[in-house]
Amino acid sequence: MADDYLVRIGKLIRDARQHRGWTQTQLAEALGTSQSAVNRIERGNQNISLEMIARIGEALDSEIVSLGYAGPMHLRVVGGRRLSGAIDVKTSKNACVALLCASLLNKGRTVLRRVARIEEVYRLLEVLNSIGVRTRWINDGIDLELVPPAELEMAAIDAEAAVRTRSIIMFLGPLLHRMDTFKLPYAGGCDLGTRTIEPHMIALRRFGLDIAATEGQYHAQVDRTVRPDRPIVLTERGDTVTENALLAAARHDGVTVIRNASSNYMVQDLCFFLETLGVKVEGIGTTTLTVHGVPNIDVDVDYSPSEDPVEAMSLLAAAVVTESELTVRRVPIEFLEIELAVLEEMGLDHDRSPEYCADNGRTRLVDLTVRPSKLEAPIDKIHPMPFPGLNIDNVPFFAAIAAVAQGKTLIHDWVYDNRAIYLTDLNRLGGRLQLLDPHRVLVEGPTRWRAAEMMCPPALRPAVVVLLAMMAAEGTSVLRNVYVINRGYEDLAERLNSIGAQIETFRDI
Repeated sequence: MADDYLVRIGKLIRDARQHRGWTQTQLAEALGTSQSAVNRIERGNQNISLEMIARIGEALDSEIVSLGYAGPMHLRVVGGRRLSGAIDVKTSKNACVALLCASLLNKGRTVLRRVARIEEVYRLLEVLNSIGVRTRWINDGIDLELVPPAELEMAAIDAEAAVRTRSIIMFLGPLLHRMDTFKLPYAGGCDLGTRTIEPHMIALRRFGLDIAATEGQYHAQVDRTVRPDRPIVLTERGDTVTENALLAAARHDGVTVIRNASSNYMVQDLCFFLETLGVKVEGIGTTTLTVHGVPNIDVDVDYSPSEDPVEAMSLLAAAVVTESELTVRRVPIEFLEIELAVLEEMGLDHDRSPEYCADNGRTRLVDLTVRPSKLEAPIDKIHPMPFPGLNIDNVPFFAAIAAVAQGKTLIHDWVYDNRAIYLTDLNRLGGRLQLLDPHRVLVEGPTRWRAAEMMCPPALRPAVVVLLAMMAAEGTSVLRNVYVINRGYEDLAERLNSIGAQIETFRDI
């Protein structure tokens, strides 16, 4: 029982520290102790006095001394309000997690600018810290510095944090160059049905990586005699699959050709980052990438990931669903052109600024202003395709948009097993969505939204779609257990409040 309380206290301290934006090292300095001691406390592996708990609470400006259980976070939404003004798009969640994994390629210091402060990033940082990577937030907590150890401590990996993120799968590409054998916990993340890692294995076997899965872990062995002697053809044009192949090719001593590669936004950002490491990548933005690997990478680099097109789509959808006029700034237009073309056909009234460059010097940005529009259902179905098609992660937002349009819209979410099912949660808020099969849903609009209290869907984008519908519904709604939203969005409630929403975060007593 005592050990259980230590674990619970440790989790409270860890959550409070992360909310403050501190690393374990920063907390240790404030307490006059060591980073390893803080690590043991947060894991529940060290006895801790009430005096120390009080000191930690004072340092973190958090009432930890109450010893209450840090239950799930909920949102209380007062809907029916119009949004107004302007809001900036944050940096890309998916690019940031790929770059965190890519930092393992580099023996030098990596600085990533304006990293998304989201749960997915926090989980990866916990994993990186546990294996010896020193991380700290710098420049008033805006940027992130990563310094790897000479040798990674894979035996000390934080399995609890690792299983809460699917991004851990992208450790495979960098690690196969650093050690001959290692273990990784199974990848987790959203509940989106069965998602095989076999496409990753098909690509990485060409670099000598062999995986055996037993007892909740991937057991990896690397045969250094195996080298990709012909182009690698990916069996799935997936983003993380392409990224893993790129990470493996980056330190391969030779030239690697990757075909059927994703050319999506996070893959391009990873390619741009690899170029700062000295790795030449040809074909960026196409489905064939040629990587000139560098066996030893030891450089100090500084990189700014670009903005998140899916967050941009979320904000555009928020304006559409609440019938608001809103300017969304720093939109990576290259990755939203199909979505905007569909919305234009539906009748969206909007305009855009001239293009300008993102901080990475490569990605094209615009500012978009959306105005209240009378939308009509599209003639054709809404369905995702690999880039440059309609983004897979943007499909759920069309469920909310279609719900306010006149007519019936067929949405075919063929990629994931369960996600279309979660979209029918909109029916609790007054929507008229008919599930045709696990991948297809028919949406009838327009919708008269109504307030409701409900559990958050266990998948990121459908969860945000439900939140947007609550913002449009007259009255007060409650969305319970929103951890999944915090995985992918930084301070979403506060930022929506800044443009006119009324959303309150709370926990059960």
